[in-house]
Amino acid sequence: MTKIAITGVTGNFGRIVIEDLLTGISPGDLVAVARTPGKAADLTGRGVEVRRGDYDDPASLDTAFEGVDLLLLVSGSDLTPGVRVVQHRTVVERAAKAGVRRIVYTSAIGAESGQGSSADHAATEKMIGESGLTYTVLRNTLYSEAFVGTALAQANETGEVVSSTAGRPLNTARLRDLALAAGAVLSGSGHDNATYELRGPLWTYPELAEALAKVLRRPVTYREVTDAEAGRLGSLFPMVRAGAFSQTAPDLSRLLGRPATGLEDTVAAFIERVGA
Repeated sequence: MTKIAITGVTGNFGRIVIEDLLTGISPGDLVAVARTPGKAADLTGRGVEVRRGDYDDPASLDTAFEGVDLLLLVSGSDLTPGVRVVQHRTVVERAAKAGVRRIVYTSAIGAESGQGSSADHAATEKMIGESGLTYTVLRNTLYSEAFVGTALAQANETGEVVSSTAGRPLNTARLRDLALAAGAVLSGSGHDNATYELRGPLWTYPELAEALAKVLRRPVTYREVTDAEAGRLGSLFPMVRAGAFSQTAPDLSRLLGRPATGLEDTVAAFIERVGA
């Protein structure tokens, strides 16, 4: 049997992946890799082997990857320039040393440009390609929850949602959909040396205000503002206006075996989860 290791199991993405795999794979074939194993102790009781693995501790990875055939490398969360590249190189090198046959990597849309925040992903994709290991690259779009959460807070405070997107669409996706797509790649076949562009259905900010109003059952209006007035997402909106997030792709729906979750359902799931 194939032994599958999943990193980042104490985070939202990795946890959803392993929970999904547990519905169809024997727990004994799964390895949960966590920097702090105690945070994943409940998985031990369910038959999953939990091993310590820290991207900054090469020796821990030697133990974590022992006997593993297939590895999900969830990209590191430290965005300090250069840090993730070093961490990812360590993971790839130790995986190859341990005999891992294939790496599935959570990259990002736009990685091919190698610019700005995509530089770490471009470098990681390159090193994986040069490692000699079989790979699958998942170029994930931005999580819809980041936008829905901000808009919900605005709606609760002022009754309106604001942005400086000029009506241009975004192709974000629900985090759960992206994690389930990763699970499909890990448990399925035919994904060797493939790169997938995982983009969700397009939506606009006026549509987001409408979805919030429908789910909350109260008026929520939309107002266009300047980048400076748009808050923490304002720095992203010039890229939105330039069309950087207006491209679609069928890969996410194909991996899910169903249409990617639409905006209203994503809003409803988010509000149910946070209890707003």
